[in-house]
Amino acid sequence: MLVDLRIRNYALIEQLQLQPSALLNIITGETGAGKSIMLGAIGLLLGNRADSRMLFDTEKKCVIEGQFDISSYQLQDIFEAEDLDYDTQCILRREISPAGKSRAFVNDTPVTLDTLRNIGANLMDIHSQHDTLLLGDAVFQLNLLDLYAGLVPTRAQYSNAYRQYRKLEADLKTLEDQVAQANKELDYHSFLLNELEDARLDNEQQDDLEQEVKELEHAEEIKFKLTSALQHLSESEYCATGSMKEAATLLGQIAAYSEQARELKHRLDSCLIELHDIADEIEVVERRTEGDPARIDELQGRLNVLYNLQRKHQVRDVVGLLAVRGDLRDKVGSVLNLDKQIARLRRDAEGALATVKKQASRLSEARRKVFPKFEKELVALLADLGMPNSRIVVQHQEGPPATSGIDVISILFTANKGAQPQTLSKAASGGEFSRLMLCIKYMLADKTALPTIVFDEIDTGISGEIAVKVGRMMQQMARKHQLITISHLPQMAAAGDAHYFVYKEDRADRTVSNIRMLNLEERIHEIAQMISGANPSQHAYQSARELLAMRGEELVG
Repeated sequence: MLVDLRIRNYALIEQLQLQPSALLNIITGETGAGKSIMLGAIGLLLGNRADSRMLFDTEKKCVIEGQFDISSYQLQDIFEAEDLDYDTQCILRREISPAGKSRAFVNDTPVTLDTLRNIGANLMDIHSQHDTLLLGDAVFQLNLLDLYAGLVPTRAQYSNAYRQYRKLEADLKTLEDQVAQANKELDYHSFLLNELEDARLDNEQQDDLEQEVKELEHAEEIKFKLTSALQHLSESEYCATGSMKEAATLLGQIAAYSEQARELKHRLDSCLIELHDIADEIEVVERRTEGDPARIDELQGRLNVLYNLQRKHQVRDVVGLLAVRGDLRDKVGSVLNLDKQIARLRRDAEGALATVKKQASRLSEARRKVFPKFEKELVALLADLGMPNSRIVVQHQEGPPATSGIDVISILFTANKGAQPQTLSKAASGGEFSRLMLCIKYMLADKTALPTIVFDEIDTGISGEIAVKVGRMMQQMARKHQLITISHLPQMAAAGDAHYFVYKEDRADRTVSNIRMLNLEERIHEIAQMISGANPSQHAYQSARELLAMRGEELVG
């Protein structure tokens, strides 16, 4: 339950603190005094969108903080799922900077807004007039019935199966689209692949081919230059090897007298050996070098094939062509395998759909079983709130499997004897809507684990004895749930265990909104004003005392 609420620098609120009772808390005040502003701040605490324009002082940050005692609500799994430390005292905090930046915290740990919403949804349930309008929505009605019937776990199991089916169905559609597109491209890809396969690219050395072409194209010049080099080295009258031999002989003649001459002769002998080897290799290369026009044409043709393929596929070498060929092999081969994948996915999707239909039928049967009980209990509560001729009918149809099952339901209502029940949007007035929603919340109170329930003027459109009965209903709900109720009715104000008064205070520079808990005398005065206006009569005071006496208040004076 909410133990402490602090609001600072929000709208008309400079600073506000509320420490509500564990039972039924009533908040009253004039229209525009700030009750809805306080609800807006609580909404921020539960993850609603922030707006820096709502700052009281635009140069300071806004802070809303709520402390909750959650020791009795078994929320450990929720905190574990959000990777948060659990404590029996939970503090939610929301900060909005003047620049509009929003930050959220749970027990001083920074969290995302989604996490704040998830935690907050398990701590507070705010019922506003918007929720009353939602009562006419079929999805909202179905959610209410599932809560009433205790079918939330069953529905969650169905929803998981449905999501799995939808994913398989989406995967199948994607794969079928791929097949359709692949089939359009198959002929073209096959042509490209065949072209590359015919080129026999494996182990291809393009550099070697280009080098061989150069040698063949310049064979005559190469042969001439090799012959000339051989003449200079070993075959002419003044060839290099002959001159070096003479020099070696001269050095040998003086080697016996000079250590240096002997060393130089040894080096010159080594050079002669190397020079003879070079001359021999030149001779071999020269004999092997021959022009071959047929071989040139063959190599040029091969290179032209490679060059054309490289330009076509926008790659620079044979390695790039091999990569393209591998990709084309995968594309062409994948088309042949896609049919098997589609068949497997189709079987899986059909199996998942069968599971969905089975679980949907089980869920639908459980829902239909609870319709009569829901109708009977709701009619009894409405009769107690001054609508004795009410009729409730849960209209049901089956549709195709959807997120929430195969059930399409509509709650039909009439408050008049002899009239046919109609959809809520046509049959219920504003006051009847409020009473309907209150009765439904009352029915669900024992079936949900919400520590704190906030009602925003749910008593709209009722008065007199009905308002007294609504107050009693609230008191009964408050035995298991902390309730905070904003009301304009004196009967509701008298029903609360704690009564808070919201008021405006005019200062020199601006108006601020504030709240205070009323003592008994102040409660009597406030309720008397709610009965008869700003200057209540003695009769109004007496009526206020009587209303308070109905809940056992000990009066003074």
